[in-house]
Amino acid sequence: MSGYVRPTTVIHSSRLNALLGQEVVIASETFQETGSFKFRATWNLVNQVPHPAVIAASSGNFGQALARACQLTGKSCTVVMPETSAKVKIEAVRRYGARVDLINTETISRADRVAELQQEDPSAYIASAYDDEHVIRGNATLGRELARLDPLPDVVVVPIGGGGLASGVITGLNEAGANMEVVGAEPALANDAARSLRAGEIVRNLSEPQTIADGARTVSVGMLNWPILSRGLAGIVEVSEEQICQALRLLFSAANVKVEPTGALSIGALLADPERFRGRRVCCVLSGGNVDPDLYARLITG
Repeated sequence: MSGYVRPTTVIHSSRLNALLGQEVVIASETFQETGSFKFRATWNLVNQVPHPAVIAASSGNFGQALARACQLTGKSCTVVMPETSAKVKIEAVRRYGARVDLINTETISRADRVAELQQEDPSAYIASAYDDEHVIRGNATLGRELARLDPLPDVVVVPIGGGGLASGVITGLNEAGANMEVVGAEPALANDAARSLRAGEIVRNLSEPQTIADGARTVSVGMLNWPILSRGLAGIVEVSEEQICQALRLLFSAANVKVEPTGALSIGALLADPERFRGRRVCCVLSGGNVDPDLYARLITG
């Protein structure tokens, strides 16, 4: 896509494989510009839309990536963030030159606040962190990269919140003609995507789920994502909060990789349902590594 979007970092850890009893290759997006896969999406988005300003809601990673992409292209950026967002993510959005609009999600929703800001600036483009064709197209670049792994995995495990990453990976793999299974990894506390897949239609959470995996605190999957997910996902593994933390600690101790809780979901899926993956070559996507240092220290020490 550009010199700014980096190829995913492929990591093989014999120690991690031994502990999991599983052949695993890691595709880490933690070394992307702004520390997560989101930059793939935002770089594509800001280069495709003609608008001079962009407004979005984000708990952190999309906001950082959008702020950086706008900084690089000379566009203005406003990011609506919950007051409970990780401090490191709030500070990063500001560091990249964007305006941060902090809200109490118990008194106003992200969508309502974005709508208010759009009324103030009708010329701005309203970007969804996942339910946007430009986002899906940007994330599809990762799917095309995974299709070039040698040897090819039998299955790719992808964290899922709103579905932008998973739908992008599915799209990219399909475009490359790669025949491999895609499985979503979702927090059990925020299992709307899993419930949707079982129901055959979008099922929404009643409120924003308070899982430690803050990147998956979505009310529902996106309307654009849903047809891709419903056709392309082989299933979704629901991961408990403890399994998320255990996966994060495993990646730190056995693979020397720092991830945020959402990024650990794919390894958490192997802990939650090991029999599903037994005897298969698995690629686990680590979606990002932006985590508050104090929180990370508490998590890795148990």
